[in-house]
This record gives sequence, C-alpha cells and structure tokens, in this order.
Amino acid sequence: MPEVGTISSLDSADYDPVEHLNAIFSHPSTLSSVSKTSRALQKHQHELDAEIAQRAAEQITADGESVKRMQAAQADLAELFQKIETVRERAIHTEQTITEMTADIKRLDNTKRNLTLSMTALKRLQMLTTAYEQLQGLSSSRQYRECAQLLQAVIQLMGHFKSYRSIDQIATLSRNVSDVQRELLEQVCEDFEVTFAKGELVQRRGMLADSCLVMDALGDNARARLITWYCNTQLREYRQVFRGNDEAGSLDNISRRYSWFKRMLNTYDDQHAAIFPTAWRVDEMLANAFCEGTRDDFKAILAKSIRRADGQSLDVNLLLSCLQETLDFEHSLERKLTNSSRMSIDTFTSNDEKVPPFAHAISEAFEPYLSVWVEAQEKQLSIMLPKYRQQPLKPPDEDFSPQMVMSSSTELYSFYRLTFAQCSKLSTGAPLVELSKVFAKYLDNYAQQVLLYHISERPSGQTPSRFPSTEDTIIVLNTADYCFNTCNQLEERIKGRVEDSLKASVDLQSQEDAFMGVASAAIRGLVRMVEVDLEPAWREMRNTGWSRLQCVNDQSPYVAELLQRVNARSRAILAMLHKQQYARAFCDNLVELLASSYAGNITQCRPISEVGAEQMLLDSYVLTKGFEELLTLSAPMGTNAPAGFVKRVQQTMGRLSPLLKTLQVRPSPPEALVQAYLIHIADKSDVNFRKILDLKGVRKQDQGQLVELFIAHKSGPRNESLPQYSAFLTSLMINNGTATTTGNLASTQLHNLQGRFDPSMFGSAIMTAARDGVDRFGSPALGGSSAAGSRSVSPPPGIVVQNGDSGNTSGGNVNQNLRNIGKFFKRDLGGFGGRFGAHRGGEDSGK
Repeated sequence: MPEVGTISSLDSADYDPVEHLNAIFSHPSTLSSVSKTSRALQKHQHELDAEIAQRAAEQITADGESVKRMQAAQADLAELFQKIETVRERAIHTEQTITEMTADIKRLDNTKRNLTLSMTALKRLQMLTTAYEQLQGLSSSRQYRECAQLLQAVIQLMGHFKSYRSIDQIATLSRNVSDVQRELLEQVCEDFEVTFAKGELVQRRGMLADSCLVMDALGDNARARLITWYCNTQLREYRQVFRGNDEAGSLDNISRRYSWFKRMLNTYDDQHAAIFPTAWRVDEMLANAFCEGTRDDFKAILAKSIRRADGQSLDVNLLLSCLQETLDFEHSLERKLTNSSRMSIDTFTSNDEKVPPFAHAISEAFEPYLSVWVEAQEKQLSIMLPKYRQQPLKPPDEDFSPQMVMSSSTELYSFYRLTFAQCSKLSTGAPLVELSKVFAKYLDNYAQQVLLYHISERPSGQTPSRFPSTEDTIIVLNTADYCFNTCNQLEERIKGRVEDSLKASVDLQSQEDAFMGVASAAIRGLVRMVEVDLEPAWREMRNTGWSRLQCVNDQSPYVAELLQRVNARSRAILAMLHKQQYARAFCDNLVELLASSYAGNITQCRPISEVGAEQMLLDSYVLTKGFEELLTLSAPMGTNAPAGFVKRVQQTMGRLSPLLKTLQVRPSPPEALVQAYLIHIADKSDVNFRKILDLKGVRKQDQGQLVELFIAHKSGPRNESLPQYSAFLTSLMINNGTATTTGNLASTQLHNLQGRFDPSMFGSAIMTAARDGVDRFGSPALGGSSAAGSRSVSPPPGIVVQNGDSGNTSGGNVNQNLRNIGKFFKRDLGGFGGRFGAHRGGEDSGK
C-alpha cells in the first residue's frame, strides 16, 4: 500500500503516473503488493466520486435558492416603483388644486401693485409740476436759497420719469425743466458779472452766496464755469500788467508778481470767501490758475533770455534769486491753502508720501536752466582745489595726532552738503544727477591733485626734491579714509532725494576706489620709509664673503641690525596708525618688500658656497621669527601676533627656502645638484637652472655638462608634471651689475646698489606705476605663488601728480589706474575683518 505522502501526489497539477509507479514498484520484490495497491486506488477513486456527487447536489440546491431570492427582490422593486408613481400623481394633482385656488389671489396682488405704482407716479408728477411752477416763480424773484432746494427736488423727481419720456406730456415737462435750469445758470452768472462790475458786492453778498447753492444743485459743470469765470476775472489785471509790459514782467520784478497775488488772496479772504462754499476751495483754484499762468510767463522769459542777441548769458545769481523766491512762494501757498507743513530739505522723501499740490507749480519753469547753476558750482570748485593744494597739511599752531585729517577735505564735503541741500530743494530730477557728476569729477581731482600731491616728491629747481614725512603720509592716509566713508554717505544721500527713475545714474563707486588707491599709495610710502633705513644692513650683507664661510653661526651680523632698524621705524609708524586695518596692510606690504629685498640681495652675494647658503637659510628663519612680531610692536606687552599674519609671514619668507636649499647642494656629483633643483625649484627651465649655477659661482665652461644632465633628467617620466617655469625664480633677474625681482616697485630695485638713497626715485616709481597701470601688481612681490591660499600684495602707490590740466589723457589714465589700485587695495583689506573704513578697535587684529 502506498504511503500517504505518495498518494497525495495524485493531486499535483504535473502528476506523472509512470514516475509514480516507478516510485512504488522500485524493486521486483514489491510486485507482490500490486493487488493491494490497486484496491487502495479504487477505494480512493470511489471516495472522490462520492465527494463530487455530494458537492454537485449541494450546488444545485444553492442555485435554486439564489433564483428565488432574486425573483423576490424584483417583485419588491416593482411594488416600490408603483408606490412612487402613485405619490407623484397625487403631488401633481395637489399642485393643480392649489394653483386654481391661488390664481385669483395673484391677480389681486398684481392689480394692487400696479395701482400703487400708478398712484406713486401720479403723486410724483403732481409734485414735479408743482415744484416746477414754484421754481419758475422763485427764479424770477431771485430767491436762490429756496430755488436751490426746489431745484434739487425737481432734478431728483425728473430722474423717476426717464423711462416715461416717450409720453408727450412727460417729454414736454422734461424740456421745460431743462430750460429752467439753463435760465438759472445764465441768471446766476449774469448776477455775478453785474455785481462785480458795479462793485455792489457788499449789498448783494448774501444773494450771491445763495446763488452758489443753485450752482451746486446744477452740478459740476455749472460750478466749474462759475469758478473759471471768477479766476479769469480776478487775474485779468495781473495778465494785463505783467504780460503786456516787458519791464514789469521781467525776472527782476518777480517779487512784484508774488506780492500782487498775496494781496489778491487777502482780498479773497476779506471779501469773497463768504460768497463761495468752503468745499469749492476757490482760493486753491485761483492759486492754481495764477501758478499756471506765471509758469508759462517764466518759460517764455527764460527762453528769450537764453536767445539774447547780445550774447550775454543768463545771470546765475538772478536765476537763483528768482528760483528761491518762487520756492518760498510755493511753500507759502502750501502752508496757507493746504495746511501741510513744509518738508525739511534733509529729510529723504519716501515713495508713499503725497506730493504737495503746489510743489514745483511755478519752479518747474526754472528746472531746464539749472544747468547754468550747476556750471557755476563747478567753476567755484575749480577755484577751490588749487587753494587746497597750496594749504599745509596741518595748521602751524596745531599739534599732530594719529586721527588728524586735512582741513580741506572737511571743507570740501561741507561745500558738497550745502550745494546738495540747495539743489535738492530746487530740483530732484536731472539737475541733481548732473550735480552728482560734478561732485564725482572733483572728488577724482581732489584725490589726484591734492592728496597725491602731498605724498609725492616735488622738484624745486636745483634744490633736492621734497620727500613727504611720516606725519604727512599718515594725515593723507586718514584723509583718504575719511573721504572714502564720506563719499559713500554722499552717494546714499543723493540717491535718497533723486527721483526713482534716475537713481541708477548716481554712482560714486569709482571715486571710493580712487580714495582707496590713495590709501594704498600712503601705505606703500610708509613701507618705503622703512626700506630707506635698511640700506646699511643690506650693504653689510652684500659685503659678507659668502663663498669663504667655513662654518654656520647662530646668525649673521647684519641680521640683528636689520631687525633693529625694521622694528624701530615700524614701531614709530604703527603708533601713528589708529586703524588696525591699515596697520595690518602696512605690515603685510612691509613683509613682502623685505622678502623681495632679501631675494634681490642674495643675487648680489654670489658666488655663494654651500655653507653660505646654509647660513642664509638660517638667517631667513631668524628674520621670519622677527617679522612675525611686527604687528605687535605698538601693542601692550604679552600680545600675541594674529595667526593669520604669522601664516602670511611664513608663506612670504618661505618662498626663499627652495632657492637656498638648492644652493646648499654641491655641484659635484652633478646628479645631486640636478635632483635637488628638480625637487626644490621644481621646474623645467634651462634659464632658471643656469641662474642657480651663476649664484653658486660655477664657471661658464663648466655649466654645459650640468645643463645637458639637467635636460636629460627633466625629460624623465618622473618630471613630466613639472611646470615649465618657476614663478619665483623666473622673476629673479641676474645681470652683471644689477639683480632684482620683477613685479616690484621701482624703489625695491636696491637703487642700483647705491650707498645713499635718492628721494627722486620714489616719485619716479609713482609716475611709472601710474602710467603702466596695475596689471602687474596682482602677483606677489616675489613673483611666485608658492603657497596655496596666500593673498596677493596690495598694489604700490603708482600714481603721478599732474601739474596742469586735469582733463588731459594722461590725467584720465592716472585716475583710472588709481581706481583700479583702490579696488585691489580694498579687496586686500577685506580679509582683515569687518567692512573696510569702519572705525573699529584693535581687537580685530587678533581674529
């Protein structure tokens, strides 16, 4: 007998009887159970047949019950639909019954409504007819107060009969009412004309006041006609006097115009104000008419003055006087007629403020001619600047202070403030923009012709040139900083008053950059003063026999003297710099110059032995540690140098290490020197390699073999990624008599190794740099980019002072270069913390 698990496989969808039989009778010995297995299968088959029959019977029974339930549901639905139809029929029948019952009531309601409308219309018609007849009688007797009341009622009643004008009687009545209105209008106007013509105003004032009520009832057109007549009548004499007479109508007699109208307003207040209703604002209408006529007169007079045949230009003083009187008159009208306070000239007008009704009502005629006034201000500035240039930096009786600025700068901005206030009161349009451009022009001139003049050498015949002192340079630096901040405030004030559509035309950014250029020049001038003091120390370095040194000492003799001179002069300068941003800029530029000078002097010490190079490297480490304390020289004891400054000093002085480390390697064996060059200098330049050989003192005839070996090694796979040129060594110029680094000031070229400083070279450097521009100032002084993230040095004071016309091409180039230098310097100072130019304490230096 098969197992249960085997029998259950009969239910499988992929059942294979042969496979099943082979599984049951897998051995001949199992054949004896064939009959037993057959019986078991038959029994299982009978059980399945019985189960199938039972299930089929149950299904037949269930289908019958389902059919019965469906039939019962259909019967219920039919019964429900029948009931719904019965209810709908009953509702229709009920509605018909109710409609029949209420039909008579609806007819009665309609009859009542129509009767009410008819009675109302008849009553209104009766009222209209009665009022019309009374209005005719009152009109003929000039009882205007009663006429006004009846007229309003008649007009209101006629509005109800607009839809009945197709009826002849209503149309006739409507025409009669219109005739009465027209007659009243003409009658009132005639009464006003007769009364004013005969001078019977006092006797008939009450009647005229009542007639204004009639004009109010007649509507806006009637009221406007009466006001226009009144204004023309009152201004007739003014037009005859001031338009028909050239002398009376000239600008010289402008005060007579305004005096005449003020008397007219007084007459109105005393005699006419009681006639007209306050809501009409007749005095304001009269003032508007006067302003319009006067404005047209002034436009014609000013145009005629510009076209004068005798060639004389418009008198600026007369123009300003007339404009000022006009503005005062407009403000008096605002105070008298609109009760609005006069706006201060120092208050910036917001967009939401309501424009006063009499603002520029007459002064608008002067605006196209304000360019004459702007030209007068420009002429005055052109006279002021040469005077500022001749003034001393500080008064003789005043002691120097680190915060001192040139008095001419405060005087210039005071003049700017007064001029701006006056112009913004005269106009907030194109003249104000034109004035801002004049401001910009003379700010440029002030930066170039005054500030730079005082920090540049100035030849004086056969005598030595005057070189600026430390105090002078500090005062110019403070003045440039003051002008930078004030220039920004001036731009904001102008933009706050000028019209919105013209704000984009106001831009003093380039002038701010120009003053930053002056600040950069002053900082570089201070650095140059330190450099002058260091010449004896550099001379001692050059006089040392670097090729004969036998051993390395702690430091060379010149190092102590160099540090002593740097610290002494720097301490004095830092004590005068009251802003930490400038102190940091001075120290950064000084470190760049010292590193550049050190590199230049190395080239003058050739030949340099391996021991000499090692001594120089040790000296550079000592100098680096000394330079790290520059920024704290004027600080209290125990103050630590800012981490950012220490890092910059290390990066700047660290550019010397590859050169000195390479010089420490002996030329024999030659492979060692070549490998050292490729590791430390790390470029493929044959020219730069020869510079190393020259510094080591290798003879020309011996250099060929080393250069060939260098060419062979640089072509190897290990050196394929090296750059073609090292920026630092490429900038190092080695000639027979002179050595320097490119990208520096002319003053950093060691003065051709002269023992004494020639002050004229500083002025030459300034002139050369200004003419050349600032493209070459973007690289560090040593010409390389050895450390990632190191900032470029601030540009040098490359500015030339023009003695003469500031509008020539050279002066324009200098101004542009000055702005570029200022942008560069401002960006360089951006890393010192805070917005440049803000007065902040020294705590920023340590952050």
